[in-house]
Amino acid sequence: MSIHSAVKERTEPGFMTDYLESLALVERLHRLLLDVIKDEFERVGVLEINAVQALLLFNIGDNEVTAGELKSRGYYQGSNVSYNLKKLVEMGYMHHQRCEIDRRSVRVRLTEKGRHVRDVVAELFARHADGLESRGVMGGEAMGEINSSLRRVERYWSDQIRYIY
Repeated sequence: MSIHSAVKERTEPGFMTDYLESLALVERLHRLLLDVIKDEFERVGVLEINAVQALLLFNIGDNEVTAGELKSRGYYQGSNVSYNLKKLVEMGYMHHQRCEIDRRSVRVRLTEKGRHVRDVVAELFARHADGLESRGVMGGEAMGEINSSLRRVERYWSDQIRYIY
């Protein structure tokens, strides 16, 4: 018996299909979000920064964090955080400073230029939120239900990483 057929026997009919569709949607939505951010930056003439870097600046906001905290706080999901931080510092979007206590650790915060990028992304997201609601695509209750469901999946996956291996 293959793993695929074993999974089919244990799950409700259609659930596996819906689960796989959800996984594909999450992945597509993330890529689409990056494309939307890229298009916005092309529209406003900011071409030296990529969408991943812009999203990182948005997520950091007014905080001062270490590279390790970027992942633990959920600000950055990629694997090349050091590269992007280095580029953002070089381009003047972030300040960096060695920690007084742990000299191996570097703390970063946005410069004025970085805060401008954060504001562009924030305005884009505000327009999207307004558009979703005003056009009847999705209201607050539906958004809350989606977020609640995604948090449960996040907890489940986190538990799989922590306890299975």
